[in-house]
Amino acid sequence: MIGNSKKIIFWLKGQDDSKKFEIKEYHPKRSLNSNSYCWELCTKIAEKINSSKEQVYYQMLKEYGQSMLIPVLPGTCLEGFSKYYEFYERGKLNGKDCDWYKVYKGSSNYNSSEMWIFLEGIVYEAKELDIPTLEDYRIEKLVEQWGKVSKED
Repeated sequence: MIGNSKKIIFWLKGQDDSKKFEIKEYHPKRSLNSNSYCWELCTKIAEKINSSKEQVYYQMLKEYGQSMLIPVLPGTCLEGFSKYYEFYERGKLNGKDCDWYKVYKGSSNYNSSEMWIFLEGIVYEAKELDIPTLEDYRIEKLVEQWGKVSKED
């Protein structure tokens, strides 16, 4: 039941005393944003190809996401520093041996132009699998809203 305190108290007075109830403050569900839409599509793609949404998301980051190459000392473990990374190559930097890793930025940290590229790629992949997607103008609105709540471009 959702209501103000008076309405809930009135309702509770009519309930069986042997029952237990939990009361918590009501918070409306967050509206759909571009990042949650990315995850929604990743989930649908995962279901279609019998994979996990996390695996699909990581693949989408590789295909359409933002990344950078970083050098680290050989044998350095990146776990705990970044969630999305992959070994790129062994090489040298300033004459010293190093391992180069490709590190992917998580979509929740994207600005609106980065989010647009990422979301456009995921929508393309979904359409290739005959998964229904939002109309282009609705996706544009999601990304516009993203720009207003995320870091400035």
